[in-house]
Amino acid sequence: MAEIPVAVPGFLALARSRGVVLSALKIAVVVGSILALINHGEDIFTLNLTPGSVSQIFLTYMVPYSVSTYSSVRALQRHALEHPDEP
Repeated sequence: MAEIPVAVPGFLALARSRGVVLSALKIAVVVGSILALINHGEDIFTLNLTPGSVSQIFLTYMVPYSVSTYSSVRALQRHALEHPDEP
């Protein structure tokens, strides 16, 4: 007997959902701040920020945001596949 295909929500739709965005923002603020202080603490405290260091600090926050978003979306998609009867 053939399996009935399960509709899995799209990646971008889930990535833009309120719960995923809020969770990723929280993770990015905590992890990004720790990493920014470790990697650029002296420049931050002395206000010796160049356009290059500001770009690096921005990326320091984007990496945990992106990883958290990807992980959350994949977990939600996997849950949808494993539990197709749940909303």
